[in-house]
Amino acid sequence: MTNDTQKTWRPATQLVHGGTTRSQHGETSEAMFLTQGFVYDSAEAAESRFNGENPGFVYSRYANPTVSMFEDRIKMLEGAEAARATASGMAAVNLALMASVKAGDHVVAAKALFGSCRYICETLLPRFGVESTLVDGTDIEQWKAAIRPNTKALFLESPTNPTLEIIDIAAVAEIAHSVGARLIVDNVFATPLFQSPLALGADVVVYSATKHIDGQGRCLGGVVLSDEKWIVDEVMPFVKHTGPHMSPFSAWVLLKGLETLPLRVAQQTSSAAKIADFLAGQSNVTRLIYPGRNDHPQAEIAKKQMTGGSTMLAFEVAGGKEAAFRVLNALEIVKISNNLGDAKSLITHPATTTHQSIGEEARAELDISGGLLRLSVGLEDADDLIEDIAKALKAV
Repeated sequence: MTNDTQKTWRPATQLVHGGTTRSQHGETSEAMFLTQGFVYDSAEAAESRFNGENPGFVYSRYANPTVSMFEDRIKMLEGAEAARATASGMAAVNLALMASVKAGDHVVAAKALFGSCRYICETLLPRFGVESTLVDGTDIEQWKAAIRPNTKALFLESPTNPTLEIIDIAAVAEIAHSVGARLIVDNVFATPLFQSPLALGADVVVYSATKHIDGQGRCLGGVVLSDEKWIVDEVMPFVKHTGPHMSPFSAWVLLKGLETLPLRVAQQTSSAAKIADFLAGQSNVTRLIYPGRNDHPQAEIAKKQMTGGSTMLAFEVAGGKEAAFRVLNALEIVKISNNLGDAKSLITHPATTTHQSIGEEARAELDISGGLLRLSVGLEDADDLIEDIAKALKAV
């Protein structure tokens, strides 16, 4: 079975069989190679392995058979030439940005970012001589105005965390390429099943595999996907010398997660749409944000670049933080957690958790109010979830 053959498979088949290699034992499930290093038949074999004449594994900080299977499988799904797996989603974001810039360069990023992503752009990059500018990601003119001759990377999430804004990826990619910059897209909320940033013109895609790819709250992981030359020339040396590589155990768990990804995401999205329709009719819900609805502020862009809604939605309850906390504390099935993409429905209060660190002024700018709640819909029965949420809303 060749890689070329596997590329013609449809996503569900790729996610079960793609990239699989088997040992001499012919195991059904992918083997987990829990090893730090590898041995060689001779000193000459070691030399040829290290100088690249003989392909193979050298050290699990560089590459590992189980991790490589995960990388091969996810790059098939994404339509990427190459991928590198990392220990977490934030390691992937940091890797993608750090491998794109050097001192004296400039980054433009959307303001609507996860708190840790904003920290990298606003605090970490400037420490190393890289300036950054944050813009309203939905305003293409702001992207254009922020570009400088030394701009080397543009970075965005779409849909954004937690307000689910949709950014026109193709339009931003055109701006990036006009100055020779790379567009990096965090595609976590859309999943690779509903949005293909590379096909829309993006140069790099990052995921927190911790979310939908695992989907069952078991391990951390991340991945960076792009063209082979950039991965080999820029990303691989960074991974080799700084050590953010994914563990073989996490890679094995994530391979198992990929097998059921289409089934889980389809069910979660169906339930999310049903819950969104319910919330739209509640008098004490003052704002509902769901990319699959026609009343979403960027509904037309969502239809153009996404093939499905989302497993995520956000809603605002009347009464601010106090009312939001009453809703959270009244829920029984839906659990309070800052994670997402899980088989269990999870809800969080962004202003005091995921976006607490960005400060009150930045939250106000992003419309993250005290009454805003972010819901990640799981695999429970949708009617049970609606009944749970309806009961909790009565606490408002």
